[in-house]
Parts: sequence; C-alpha cells; structure tokens
Amino acid sequence: QVQLVESGGGLVQAGGSLKLSCAASGRTYTIDSLGWFRQAPGQGRMFVAAILWRGGTTHYADAVKERFTVSRDKAKNTAYLQMDNLKPEDTAVYYCAVGLSTLSIHVERYRNWGQGTQVTISS
Repeated sequence: QVQLVESGGGLVQAGGSLKLSCAASGRTYTIDSLGWFRQAPGQGRMFVAAILWRGGTTHYADAVKERFTVSRDKAKNTAYLQMDNLKPEDTAVYYCAVGLSTLSIHVERYRNWGQGTQVTISS
C-alpha cells in the first residue's frame, strides 16, 4: 500500500500563489502516476492535474492550464502542485491520489487518497 499526505493549503488573496505537497510513503515503487483533484462544497471531486512518476509527462484540466504546474521529486517521493494566479473559484479541498491508469481524469481510476488540504482564495 501507498500512503499519501497533502500539505501546503491555506488562505490567500486572488492573484496569489500556493504550492501544495503530496508526500508518499510505503510501497512507493508501485506508483506509475499521481493525480491531483479538488472538491468544492456541494460538488463532486474534480480532476486538476496528473503526472507520470517516471517520465514526468503531465496533463491538466482546462480550468487550471497555464496557472498550475504539477511536478515530482522522485528522491523525496513527493509530488507538488504549484498554483499561480489563484482565483476564488479555485477554493476547494485538494487531494492527491495514486493513478490506476495513465494520466486518467476519472476519479474512479485513482486509489490511496490522501486526507486533503484546504485551499481558500479570497476576492
């Protein structure tokens, strides 16, 4: 099993930046891809970005392209989500999870979810 722990959330003003971390432990050698999702109040969990663990190929939701950057440090078993030019609509709980298939945007293709970290953007 892989355990994931997110951190780095907080409250920032619109236009600001945050960098989320997703630290993996356990059987990290089984990770092929890792995804970031977010869930706003009253809404379902939505795809944000994903990265291939070995090759580093990335994929983004249209809503965050050009503003968010996903990366990973294999030596630290940690993935990151750099979020720039944040908007109030980015407010949500952000989760990371291990992908079951390559760069999928579907929540059911992910497992070993972290506990989430709250991101709140004020206008």
